[in-house]
Amino acid sequence: MPDGQLQRQALTAAERSLEALGRGEPGAARTAVAQAVERDQVGAYVGLADAVDVAASELESGNKISESTWNMLADAVGPGPLAALVDQFRSGI
Repeated sequence: MPDGQLQRQALTAAERSLEALGRGEPGAARTAVAQAVERDQVGAYVGLADAVDVAASELESGNKISESTWNMLADAVGPGPLAALVDQFRSGI
């Protein structure tokens, strides 16, 4: 499979991970971010995996995702299409 196609799949999986966090589904978020890291050819989603793990742990503890964790997620995705998703779900705090 060409690298570009794998990278697109990684981006899609990262999007699914953030969407799952927005829905309050920590297991689905972890599964999707693991797929993103697996398909990632440039190491773009390693930091996101750590941030998703923190956010998922907060949800599993019965808490909302904290502002500091949303900041961590925003830092992990940097500018671009995923930043809009983080902002969208963050506003639902």
